Amino acid sequence: MKTKRLITALILGFIITVAVSSFSGFASDCGQLSDKILRIHILANSDSEENQTLKLAVRDAIIAETQDVFARYTDKTELLAAAETLLPDIKQTAARVIAENGYDYTVNAEITNMYFTVREYDGFTLPSGYYDAVRVTIGEAKGKNWWCVLFPQLCIPAALDKKDVLSSVLTEKEIRMITEKTEYEFRFKLLEWLQELTQKLV
Repeated sequence: MKTKRLITALILGFIITVAVSSFSGFASDCGQLSDKILRIHILANSDSEENQTLKLAVRDAIIAETQDVFARYTDKTELLAAAETLLPDIKQTAARVIAENGYDYTVNAEITNMYFTVREYDGFTLPSGYYDAVRVTIGEAKGKNWWCVLFPQLCIPAALDKKDVLSSVLTEKEIRMITEKTEYEFRFKLLEWLQELTQKLV
């Protein structure tokens, strides 16, 4: 029995190694893409309708009060530095909206590098992987999240022509990757599966 399990594990390991090796070029492209992006990630206190509504109110206030600042930057490194200085203001804005809506939830704002699964947003799809993100947590942060892309700036009304916005940061190949769903959807899902399987085996 132990021998059979060992053989199965070796075969599975071999299959994963071959798949990862043959897929490494695409995975590298996805990694380079994620390195260029800054996301915003807001977690609600819970999944109750009230808490989800509150999350969206916090989102609207943060986007409204930061969009002009973020719009000034074309370099992600400079933008990250600016975002770091804005964290107290972002936290204060969120706290104000929470209080105005009659809640006393704690709130936290930080810049972190975190793993995201494949996500679709308003006409484009981002591959799974680790992304820098401005992360805002409300209360127990056990509710559904809302996310968007702060850089390049895609989650504001002014970003109507998303390809024009994307072209200021991403290459033509990277833009195709996230906007041509039928061509890349399967590869995104396969990459996500390999990433999660690899993490379980580590």
